[in-house]
Amino acid sequence: MIEQREPTPVRTGIVDAARALTVATGWDGVRMGAVATAAGVSRQTVYNEFGSKAGLAEALARAEVDRFVGAVRAALLAHGTDVRAGAYAAIAHTLTTAGENPLIKAILTSARGGSDELLPYLTTRAEVVLTEASGALIDWAGDHLPGADHAALAFAADTIVRLVVSHIVLPREPIEQTATALADLAVRLFSAAARPAH
Repeated sequence: MIEQREPTPVRTGIVDAARALTVATGWDGVRMGAVATAAGVSRQTVYNEFGSKAGLAEALARAEVDRFVGAVRAALLAHGTDVRAGAYAAIAHTLTTAGENPLIKAILTSARGGSDELLPYLTTRAEVVLTEASGALIDWAGDHLPGADHAALAFAADTIVRLVVSHIVLPREPIEQTATALADLAVRLFSAAARPAH
């Protein structure tokens, strides 16, 4: 498990530097000295903060999950009470990000293989990010559908998240088309959760 430490400007700067280097060269090629240089700190400071390259990998994976889930929440909230627009924005953001960001794609799809030493840290976050993304959807839908059945809402959110991931793994249509169809489905599932059972 990742040691939970309060983020500091130095710690955040090191993780951001490690992220940029990882996206550019792959984690296998990342060296602690290069991270230190990119972050503008000493190599010893990097080791003091994270202990080892494995500790930095843990922190990078956690930061990537937090960054991703935060962006999903922001996309949902940016559209106020328009449930469909919020769902579309969050789904389109997720599909686009997974296509552009190898770290997020690895987390969401549990991608394995290759020699990249960072993959185990990313793929073990798959369940965490699915749970947190579902939680973001549940919180958001619950705010807009206060009378909704919580179990039905949770099932709807989990279903949408898993469908989005399936389209990341095996895309069939352009992102806009997929996001439109999944947003329509999300509205139907959330509306069903809001209707009292007879």
